Amino acid sequence: MLRRLLTPLHRFAEAVAAALLAVIFVAFIVQITLRYLFNWPVGWTSEVSLAAWLWLVLWGAAFVLKDEEEIRIDIVAAHAGPRTRRVMGAIGALSVIVLFGMSLPAAYAYVSFMKVEKSSYMGIRMDVLYAIYLVFTVAVIARSLRQLAQLLRRPGAEDGRSPASPSVP
Repeated sequence: MLRRLLTPLHRFAEAVAAALLAVIFVAFIVQITLRYLFNWPVGWTSEVSLAAWLWLVLWGAAFVLKDEEEIRIDIVAAHAGPRTRRVMGAIGALSVIVLFGMSLPAAYAYVSFMKVEKSSYMGIRMDVLYAIYLVFTVAVIARSLRQLAQLLRRPGAEDGRSPASPSVP
């Protein structure tokens, strides 16, 4: 049931990421064309590329990247027993929840403050541009809460990943 609801949302998130990548590519081609074929350098293409890249990275990390696709350095955990891995995973998830949770009010204050600034060429308000960081932060907290719940609920969940997910050596 939940998977049927989440699959279309995940596909939507992937489509948004693909659209952002397309925007970056088109802006790059337009920039090269205007600069080198018409000797008309423009700045708005760089601004569009940077804004789309920022949104692409944080949007992708928040909604597109799956838990089993994350890169984790688990040198110590790989040599520990299942119970120790669960404890280490729980401590890690709890640390992420606390640290990102503590940073959220300051991040919100900063993003809200940035409404007084606008981008140089396109006049985009900076609070709109940086709002994706707040979305990313909330998504990271939610993901870590889910991971912590899995670790506390299931004895077989050693690092918060599903039992069928691959492990990176």
